[in-house]
Amino acid sequence: MNRQEKTIIIKDLAEKFRNNNCFYIVDSTSLSVQATNQFRRECRQVGVSYRVAKNTLILKALDEMPGMNGIYESLRDKVLKGFSGILFFNENANIPAKLVQDFRKEKNLDRPILKGAYIDGELFVGDENLEALTKLKSKQVLIGEIIGLLQSPMANVLSALQSGKTQISGIIKTLGDRKE
Repeated sequence: MNRQEKTIIIKDLAEKFRNNNCFYIVDSTSLSVQATNQFRRECRQVGVSYRVAKNTLILKALDEMPGMNGIYESLRDKVLKGFSGILFFNENANIPAKLVQDFRKEKNLDRPILKGAYIDGELFVGDENLEALTKLKSKQVLIGEIIGLLQSPMANVLSALQSGKTQISGIIKTLGDRKE
């Protein structure tokens, strides 16, 4: 691979990192060609982009990203060793984790192994985080739950006020009668 090809790959990877709020780095070295192709197909079916690249090119692409200082070192030192495939996804961050987990169960394999995941500024290192990542909720779901929690007390107060209209007005009228 010449310098020009490497530059193109770095720019393409940097663009993918900029356009996706999460990415997973996996190791699928011992997968057969057939299994790897099946994994790629399953990624495409759910809208996940799977890309294999050299670790040095990944690091150079990440180096172009602003605000990745602490994460960059962790990726370099702990995650980007050996074979690296990158799963890019922009919506619900648990989709790639579920994809990896389901693929393993379906094929009865131990690969691909999660080396690390970057989700909205947080880095998760190691395959032991896969189960927790499958349970992540999307931002929309979390916002909906928070709004529901905030509306609940207000709805209870309004319900109590509406059900006791006559009682409240009766109390106010009684208090008004005492003043006169």
